[in-house]
Amino acid sequence: MVNRMQFYIDGAWVDPVVKKSTPVVNPATEDAMYEVALGSKADVDKAVAAARRAFETFSQTSREERIALLEKIVAIYKGRMKEIGAAVSDEMGAPLPMAEKMQAGAGLGHIMSTLDVLKNYAFEEPMGSAVIVREPIGVIGMITPWNWPLNQIACKVAPALAAGCTMILKPSEFTPTSALIFAEILHEAGVPKGVFNLVNGLGPEVGAAMSEHPDIDMISFTGSTRAGIDVAQRAAPTVKRVSQELGGKSPNVILDDADLTKAVTGGVMHMFNNSGQSCNAPSRMIVPLSKMKEVAAIAKGVAEKTKAGDPRGDGTTIGPVVNRGQWDKIQALINKGIEEGATLVAGGPGLPEGVNKGFYVRPTVFADVTDNMTIAREEIFGPVLVIMGAKDEDEAVKLANDTPYGLAGYVSAGSVERARKVGRQIRAGNVNLQGVPNERTAPFGGYKQSGNGREWGKFGLEEYLEVKAIAGFNAA
Repeated sequence: MVNRMQFYIDGAWVDPVVKKSTPVVNPATEDAMYEVALGSKADVDKAVAAARRAFETFSQTSREERIALLEKIVAIYKGRMKEIGAAVSDEMGAPLPMAEKMQAGAGLGHIMSTLDVLKNYAFEEPMGSAVIVREPIGVIGMITPWNWPLNQIACKVAPALAAGCTMILKPSEFTPTSALIFAEILHEAGVPKGVFNLVNGLGPEVGAAMSEHPDIDMISFTGSTRAGIDVAQRAAPTVKRVSQELGGKSPNVILDDADLTKAVTGGVMHMFNNSGQSCNAPSRMIVPLSKMKEVAAIAKGVAEKTKAGDPRGDGTTIGPVVNRGQWDKIQALINKGIEEGATLVAGGPGLPEGVNKGFYVRPTVFADVTDNMTIAREEIFGPVLVIMGAKDEDEAVKLANDTPYGLAGYVSAGSVERARKVGRQIRAGNVNLQGVPNERTAPFGGYKQSGNGREWGKFGLEEYLEVKAIAGFNAA
């Protein structure tokens, strides 16, 4: 049984300082499944003290010791993939096969990728008479979201461990179980006490206490831009490093010589994946104005084949969105799109046909969307695609960049040379050409209001390292 009423601090499961809990609701049924404990500043203080003590010794461990630790974590994680997938499916609504393969699989992938980086990473390099030394930054506060819970936990925890840092994790209160299983995996793998600590809780309480804590050296935050601003403001007085991966409104530019059926079909399917709850979702499809009707017809066909239903049911493409608050927000934005004059091609407000409960959203497509419409500007975070028209390539690039966000961009063209040319002009941290997915060894992160840090691979490890120059080290 997963222990949901205690926290993992200093290598042991402990009671909260003050007993307080919240129900965890299954978004497919709207029923509360169980309670999870909520922490307070006092719990954060205990976890930080444990991490600070552990840093003295863990920061001095060898590369070989940390490699052995990550290898043990990988081996144990593999045995709990199905359990992790089931927890993610129940708590945030992902279809079970997708939760087991992609959600749980993403976590495993990041640990394995970090392990490969650690084996060959140069922590020291000569530079004239100096040596450049990369050392663990210290105690890390980690705040992770509910939409890809294990992906975000693993791509923070694995490189922090590889760097020799210690940490306190606050996972989302909507998806606590997969994080608690992760804590059990680390405990079984023999992570030294105090190195990894977990405190469940709410952002305004536990998240705020972590951001403000003088003994936390860095905050790694993934979530909304609004919450990220609050974290940065609270962290500023202690001048701690803040690494953020925030929201997005990513453009999917489909040029006039692209294979239209392939590019549009792939773009719509990608948008609807995980019920549209991905920060890098290709939510603004920018197409030649002359082909708007043709594009809308292809997108409508894909939307009508996308089945929103029981995450454990046969044939389900997408499950519900995570909670009532998200559902209400998405419904309001769908209605706003209709009100502002966008053409509703598929879906629309209300529950999908044949569904009478659960936070399900109809797979929705809007065409003839203009840049000034609310649905073109705001991150919807649901299965809602907007299609915008551009008269030529230059206008497509201009539309792509006309957003306060800059997390991802997508380009499809008749040749990879043309896709490269447009891809270079998109102001975003990740650009995918011709439908090729992200490389897990390449950096992930955003420009502008999509954040300021990088995760994954070598770049993810370097987020947790300080750079020290020792002059005269190599002097004769």
